[in-house]
Amino acid sequence: MPHLRTVSIVSVTALAVFAAGAFLGPRETPPVVRSAGAAAATPVDRQAQAIARAQDRLRELPRDHQTWAALGVAYVERARVTADPSLYPRAEGALKRSMAVRPNPDALVGLGALANARHDFGAARTFARRALRSNAYDADAYGVLADASTQLGDAAGATAAVQKMLDLRPGLAAYARASYDLELRGSPERAETLMRQALEAAADPADIAFCRNQLGDLAWNRGDLDGAASEYDAGLTAHPDYQPLLRGRSRVAAARGSVSAALTDAAKVATRTPTPDTLLEYAQLLHYAGMTAQADRNLDLADAAHRVFQANGGTDDLAGAQLALARGDHATAVRLARAEFARRPFPDVADALAQALHQSGQDREALRYAHRAVAGAPSSAAYAWHLAQISLTVGDRTTARAHLLRVRALNPWFSPADGPTARRALAALEAHR
Repeated sequence: MPHLRTVSIVSVTALAVFAAGAFLGPRETPPVVRSAGAAAATPVDRQAQAIARAQDRLRELPRDHQTWAALGVAYVERARVTADPSLYPRAEGALKRSMAVRPNPDALVGLGALANARHDFGAARTFARRALRSNAYDADAYGVLADASTQLGDAAGATAAVQKMLDLRPGLAAYARASYDLELRGSPERAETLMRQALEAAADPADIAFCRNQLGDLAWNRGDLDGAASEYDAGLTAHPDYQPLLRGRSRVAAARGSVSAALTDAAKVATRTPTPDTLLEYAQLLHYAGMTAQADRNLDLADAAHRVFQANGGTDDLAGAQLALARGDHATAVRLARAEFARRPFPDVADALAQALHQSGQDREALRYAHRAVAGAPSSAAYAWHLAQISLTVGDRTTARAHLLRVRALNPWFSPADGPTARRALAALEAHR
């Protein structure tokens, strides 16, 4: 197993959280920030001010390629914060204008960040490599490359890129990626150590909130409800409007049986950042609470958000597959999940394809993808449960029991609906041993 060398944090700048795919993966990673203030992790009004300043400068100096690049990156970040993919074409226009004035690595890195946001990870990797040919010491380019490589299933390439980033500029952006890389490789303790180091150096409220959310997620994944709640609450004290913390708090509330509190937080997140995944998560919680009509309305909203994402250059058949599964359209779910897996064999996609195949009765093939999901994300209790579920269907009680025990060891509260089902399944197997 490749290992990341540990280095000391030199500084943690005020960076925003850039989701390597806004609707992907269990965790978020910090952004590429190419110009001071252009895309800082600050309230949205300051982002708007930075965009306005760049626009004013470009009216006076229309051939300022650096400001065009900074404006493009700022649009990408604002799209993430506001959950508004209609800003992606503006970002693309600014970044291409920068390249037209003068080819430069700043714009290439911005184009790579935009491609990651649109889930075009192959293009993101290409842009990052082009930037690195211009400047082999560009830490931001390695960040874009790490994000793309992770989603493309190139684990070794992702680790190498993260290590380069750590060597060149140790700080929050590098430590967050290194932490996630270690978590995916089954080293959650080392992942937590890195985030603790980042938290110790964090001063900006957004940085603190980001670190607390990462630590809360790590605690959640190991079934530590109290630890997760403590991290999410501390993060919200530092930054009350940081939406990922509310998502985490909602999960903990649901696990503790406080469905009303869970719904309140999930509703806030779905309203403030209406992406396909937040709306789908809220719909699932509504369905669990017996509020079927409201759940169906939120599925419609999730579908609409997905169409907006696609209309602005995004490609996300994973979200499409998950929406199809939620509606019971198993054939469509299989088709879309297969298409997504062909583009990026990431554990999230493997799990969705396994579920779709299982729901359509193709359990032997489903097993192959379920095993891939568990191997790629060994800290996921949900993926272990899905593998156990499929194994039970095909009569493999040994494999089912092994992964049900894994669910119990990882996080028996991973889902308010499936957690109790997994516990009952394990009890039934143990009773017949």
